[in-house]
Amino acid sequence: MTAITYTNTRSTVPNFTKDVHTRHPRGYAYETPTHFVHFYGKEAPYYTISIGLTAIERKNGPLTDWVERTFGATDIRPMSTNVGEVTDAIWRPGLHRELECFQALSIIESEKRNCEQSITLLVNRLEELFYYIYPDRSGLAAYSHKTRELLILACTEVENFWKYYISKAAVAPLGKYYTTKDYVRLMDALFLRDYRFRLDTYPSIQSISPFSNWDQSQPTTSLRWYDAYNKVKHDRDQNFSLATLENCIQSVVANLVIYAVRFGSQALSEQKNKFSTLFNEHFKCELINSDPTTFYLTKINLPSNTRTDLTIIDSACNRLDTPFSINKLVI
Repeated sequence: MTAITYTNTRSTVPNFTKDVHTRHPRGYAYETPTHFVHFYGKEAPYYTISIGLTAIERKNGPLTDWVERTFGATDIRPMSTNVGEVTDAIWRPGLHRELECFQALSIIESEKRNCEQSITLLVNRLEELFYYIYPDRSGLAAYSHKTRELLILACTEVENFWKYYISKAAVAPLGKYYTTKDYVRLMDALFLRDYRFRLDTYPSIQSISPFSNWDQSQPTTSLRWYDAYNKVKHDRDQNFSLATLENCIQSVVANLVIYAVRFGSQALSEQKNKFSTLFNEHFKCELINSDPTTFYLTKINLPSNTRTDLTIIDSACNRLDTPFSINKLVI
């Protein structure tokens, strides 16, 4: 089942707020055998799609005519993901509730917990460094044995994430062993460029997007923090100065990016546990320039006695949502 996405410019749903499109400017729609279905969605930071704001109406004419007439749809585009389908272990907007994420992303609680413990260790070590090196522009170039230690540890964790996804895709290495020439193929499939972080407690530091410059033609050197890790690990004497605080920050945030890909960006900040508390103490996350055609849409199952007029329903509360189908990762 295919869907479309568009920009909302008005709402004509009876007995419903008329300015909802200003707070939920994105729209997503598809058709069931009997009805048209529309979801409202927000923009940054997380591009939340609200299944609690589900508009439905009995089918009459083309879907595009309905969204133009009812929601003032502009910039209508086809979705690249089918309704009710996700890619294995890759979060996209459209997944928000915890139980939904666990089902759609095949999350195992012990796996999630182990990942959070590893990242907690990294963030705690980064925080310790901040006691000795103030992370402003002049301090970012500082290096020491402690920064080298954290850089190696953080990049080792990134490699572990990469190997996890390469195994999901079941692709053979281009050479004898897996290298960044293989891992860079994950860049688009995991939407790694979509994520941007800020260190809120240190506003002088620019926003951090560890994978923004990853280039297939230079898969190692285009990741400056990862290139530094390789050089510092293999030849400390010649490259010690590359183990900078800045590269430590980039590598720790790279782990946060891939955590968000695996478990959902809301899992960083919205859990009621020590992990989210630690994250919120230091970081803010947002998605940038995300392509809404790649988001996930819940497939709802409308009963035969569903009303035919234009109305708003909460498909989650009414238990109309169906479990997601999981597609294999292809890179």
